[in-house]
Order: sequence, then C-alpha cells, then structure tokens
Amino acid sequence: MNADFSAEEKAFQVQVREFLQKEFPAEYKAKIDANIRLSKEEIVHWQEILYRQGWAAPSWPVDHGGTGWTHAQRHIFATEMGLIGAPEPVPFGMKMVAPVIMAYGTEEQKARFLPDILSSKVWWCQGYSEPNAGSDLAALKTSAVRDGDEYVVNGAKTWNTYGQYADWIFCLVRTDTTAKKQEGISFLLIDMKSPGITLKPIVLLDGHPEVNEVFFDDVRVPAENLIGEENKGWTYAKVLLTHERTNISGVPRGKRRLRALERIAADTDDGFGNTMMDNAGFRGKLAAVEIELLALEYAELRTLAALSVGKAPGPESSILKVVGTELAQRMDELFVELAGYNCLPYLPEQFEDGFQGTPQGPGNSASAALTYFNNRKLSIFGGSNEIQRNIICKHVLGL
Repeated sequence: MNADFSAEEKAFQVQVREFLQKEFPAEYKAKIDANIRLSKEEIVHWQEILYRQGWAAPSWPVDHGGTGWTHAQRHIFATEMGLIGAPEPVPFGMKMVAPVIMAYGTEEQKARFLPDILSSKVWWCQGYSEPNAGSDLAALKTSAVRDGDEYVVNGAKTWNTYGQYADWIFCLVRTDTTAKKQEGISFLLIDMKSPGITLKPIVLLDGHPEVNEVFFDDVRVPAENLIGEENKGWTYAKVLLTHERTNISGVPRGKRRLRALERIAADTDDGFGNTMMDNAGFRGKLAAVEIELLALEYAELRTLAALSVGKAPGPESSILKVVGTELAQRMDELFVELAGYNCLPYLPEQFEDGFQGTPQGPGNSASAALTYFNNRKLSIFGGSNEIQRNIICKHVLGL
C-alpha cells in the first residue's frame, strides 16, 4: 500500500479544506469548539449545505446521488471534516439503512426512500437492541405477524439513539418463531408516526436523554415496507453492522481531540510551576496515544485499500471498532486528568451552554467529565468489544 497521496488527491484535499473553511458556519464551529451540542435543525442545515454541494453521500453510487469519489478521496473528506469539527451526516439514514435499501430493496423502495435520505428531509433511527437482546442480537423477540397486506408489530427496542427526532425507524423483527433464531428475522421499515408507537427517554450519565426505549403495541406496517425476503433480515443486518463498525474508528475526530489535548496541556499548571506538557509522565501518555492513533489510521487505510479492489470489510471492521473506541476512551481519561479536581462538579447543562474560563477551569472540566461519562458507551454500541474480539478470533485465528 502506498500511503502517499497523489497530486490529484492533494489538490482535492485543498478543495475540501477551502470549502469547509468557507461554508461550515462559524457559529456551529464555535459551539462545537465549546463542547455545545448542535440542535437537530443545525445538523440538518449543515447536511443541506453538503447536499447542495453534492457531497452529502460520499459512499453512495453515482446513480443514487453519490460523489463517485475514490476511497482515498472519501478518507480525505472525512479527515478534513473531523479536523474542522464539522459533523458528518447522521449515520442512521445515510450510512446504515440506505446501503441496505440499495442492495436489497425494490426499485419502488429505492425511489421512495433514498431521495429523502440524501436531501436530509427524513431523519432515521435504528431499532436493533432490545431489553434482553443486545450483544446477542439474534435473541430479539419483537414480533411481526403477517395480516393480509400488513404486519402487526409488538415488542420493544432499547438504546435507540435520537428516536425522539426520527421520522422513520428500521427494525429487526421476528417473523418466524420456529426457525433457528438467526433465520427467523426480517428487516422492516416503520413510520414513527404510526399508531401504537411510544417512546420513553433514557437519561444517560451526562444528564442527556440521548437514547430511548421504543414500544410497539399492535403497530400496523404495510407489507411493502419489508426489505428483501422475509426471514432474511439477519443477513442484511450483518452487512449494515460491518459498515457501522468501520465508521466507529473515529480517526479524524481523534486527530482533532489530540490537538485539543496538546493545547490544553500547554496551558495547564502541573502544580510545580510547569505546564502539563512539561510533565514527562503526561507527555509520555500523550505520545502513546498519538502513536496508536497513527497506527489506527494506517490500519484504516489498509482497509480502504482492500475495499478499493473490491473486497468487503471483514474482521478488519471489528479491529477498527475495538481499537478506535478504546483509544477514544483513553483520550477522555487524559482530558479528565488535565481537569483534575475541577471534574468533580456535575453540570449536565455544560453540554447545552458551553463553558467559560481557562482550560483547567471548572466549566471546561465539567464538560470533560460529561464527555467521559457519555463515551463509556463507545465500547458497547455497534456490537460490544468483547463480542468483536470473538469475531476477530473466529475469522483471523480460526478459533
């Protein structure tokens, strides 16, 4: 693998960087720099800017509105987005359900759903995990019983991210209770406005209701919303999860956070008249994170090189998921270490109001603590890291 960008790719990098500097709203960047959440309206507005530029869906085929970029160009785009802090399009529609619809949906389903996903007119959420089916997802029990031209859905989904904003949910449902558990599952698209759907927010450790429980009580869903064949949903779900795990690696965001760590360390007193950047112990931890982030980036580039010659992501996606999420959590620990005792105040509103004062002051420190709390989930969602290690052992070591 040649890790150097070509002259054309370097020119593309300049083009992307100039576009982001000009078009990414300054007020959004200021909020992100201050660790303030963007609203749904702000996220959608940014996605609409990318859509008008033709850059909303870099990985989509051209005939569905994609860019036609190479894997290297997509990597450059994601890196530049991460470095400036611009949020990528909400993944549930663009990166998760859309590829499944493209691969397994009917032409009518493609025409109905894909344009609205591309233009960000519709917000999607995911209905996979259940109260007793998380890492063992095939144990799900939410049922869909065929009744004429409809399915009647009953059950519950949990850890549903931003379902309170969603227009549609893609669900794994059990359509055959007699088959082997992986073989009785179907992939169903459900309108969130359907009678019988209720949401119960789950408030996380950072005080924010980021996820929900979703309850289905005799929800009627048109049979035309079934993707692919009945009882083949497990196959489609595995394709979706493989791409989700690859995307979780988070190299661009990691680079931006590493810069922030270096900046804050240079301004933080170590208690002995020097900065934390002068502290050999902390500097060693920072160097170790930087080295691991660089190694992760090269692993991701190797995966992209394989994809560019037609190979599907295999155990590499699990490796990227494990290393990327655990590295992000180590960065969280370094932010907390810089904040010291100032992390003690529990101020959930910091995510909404931002922080004031010096990098080691109580406002910034509260934000560091809340991010630490929130990101404990990184090693769980998308398939827990323990399960990913089992997948790696099976595919790489044959165990």
